[in-house]
Amino acid sequence: MGSADEAAADRDPLASGEGVESDGAVTAVIDADGTVAGWTQAAHTLLGYTAREVLGRPLADLLAAADAGPFVTAVLRGAAAPGGWSGTVRLRHRGGHHLDVQLRISRLSTRDGATRWLAAASDGRAAAYRRLVSKRLMLLNEAGTRIGTTLDVMRTGQELADFVVPRLADYTTVDLAEAVPLGEEPLARLGMDAGRIPVFRRAGVASIHEGIPESLWELGQPVYVPSASPFTQVLTSGESYLEPVLNPSLHSWLVSDPQRSRVIHETGMHSVMMVAIQARGRVLGIAVFVRTDNPDPFERDDLLLAEELVDRAALSLDNANRYTRERAAALALQRDLLPSHVSGGPALDVDYCYLPADMEHGVGGDWYDVIPLPRDRVALVVGDVVGHGIAAAAAMGRLRIALHTLADMDLPPAVLLSRLDRTVVRLAQEKADHADLAVPSLAATCLYVVYDPIERLLDVTRAGHPPPVVVDPAGRATVPEVPAGVPIGLGVGLYESARMKIPDGTLIALYTDGLVESRSEDIESGIHRLAAALAHPPAALHELLAKAVATVRSDPPSDDATLLLARTRPLPRLADTGERRRRDTPAHP
Repeated sequence: MGSADEAAADRDPLASGEGVESDGAVTAVIDADGTVAGWTQAAHTLLGYTAREVLGRPLADLLAAADAGPFVTAVLRGAAAPGGWSGTVRLRHRGGHHLDVQLRISRLSTRDGATRWLAAASDGRAAAYRRLVSKRLMLLNEAGTRIGTTLDVMRTGQELADFVVPRLADYTTVDLAEAVPLGEEPLARLGMDAGRIPVFRRAGVASIHEGIPESLWELGQPVYVPSASPFTQVLTSGESYLEPVLNPSLHSWLVSDPQRSRVIHETGMHSVMMVAIQARGRVLGIAVFVRTDNPDPFERDDLLLAEELVDRAALSLDNANRYTRERAAALALQRDLLPSHVSGGPALDVDYCYLPADMEHGVGGDWYDVIPLPRDRVALVVGDVVGHGIAAAAAMGRLRIALHTLADMDLPPAVLLSRLDRTVVRLAQEKADHADLAVPSLAATCLYVVYDPIERLLDVTRAGHPPPVVVDPAGRATVPEVPAGVPIGLGVGLYESARMKIPDGTLIALYTDGLVESRSEDIESGIHRLAAALAHPPAALHELLAKAVATVRSDPPSDDATLLLARTRPLPRLADTGERRRRDTPAHP
């Protein structure tokens, strides 16, 4: 930059390309004689000239018109008016071509009082492109709040489809590959005469047309495609596919797929994009975007936007997929660890129900058990391990085994829970990586009830668990006062039992807090609603289970819920009524 250029740079910061730019605006400073005194980077980008090349040169040199000099003089004279001057001019690009821009020139206030002008040129195409980019950024931001709101694979797929119609496409499908489980089990490959083909399942579909006439498959149904189609090409390669003008006659694979061919013709599909849904280097499925009523064909920019939307959805789908797998594994483990059949022997009729939490919150650590004891007594157990997922299910299994072992020793209920508490703490300490671990690795609540049918006595002990509901034969429901105790696993378990005498035909209900606690009410209200639902003239246990769950479980389940019902009945008469009392009883340690 020469001395004149340096002086110009000193006069105004625009000379070094540091001016303030608005949306699509290109600014320059013009001296009173019509020479360029300031030049921004945006002006460089628009016309290709650097500040070094234009500073000190007449503005007329940048105009394409032959009479540019007089024109500039007239423009600058007009710019002295209060509103300045504006109009369309043709500028010469450094590369030789011309650009039509909207130019506005206004008087510039200076500290030295010299006459200068501020020229702002707006390139319509650049401004339109900036507006398009801004609009798409807003669209992507909105997509972040609307796609992937849950850990449900099917719902996430549908959210993607709903979002892009009609913002980007007239019809959209989201199909997930066989490796992605939509429920508890993944899809299997299906054999065909021509060999084995990939199997998709429809996880999302949306259309601008009512009834979605473009879709051959509904949500959840398997979707089959010929192996030579663009669908499988995208699935196997992971590369997107763009066909701006769809020409079905060029696709030989449609000959073997007359249904798709018919729908393409009937609905007027004329432009298509296919994008692989990928996460962590693995293809999860494919999203298809189609235009029918919108006459504009898809362009490369549309594909880039579709890929960005799909990438965002893929992260949510992958999280949901991984969670679905973990939930399925936790459910399978829990089913394996819980008793498949319970029996109250001659003393009790028993029935139960277990309701897993919803997809968002995951499988918990609820467990239940009915354990036979000497002298026809029966132990009823319901517990709840803190946490969710496989770890909670595995912890539940360890607790259930430990409790069974202690129950076989026929300990009094309070002693049994104290022993269980100490056992859990010892196991946690052995497993801890650090000796100073402050938080126990296993904590649970438990309700342990022993019924003696000979004496008709009920011994109830709680370890931080909700109390039972007891309904007498007349249908009067009560919630007995039982010392609460602390949860299992804290190492401070000193428990007390409550004993009550009950008549034959009494109903005993044990449950977990997931049944009676909700977002809209506290646990005490839920317990009273459960008691009201169980208050009845005598009815079958399975009917009571259904009634209680329907009455109490109103909100979407955020935690597992377990309900164990037991009804006392008279023991069969024995020839020697003292026989049961004379049976040997294990000594208490």
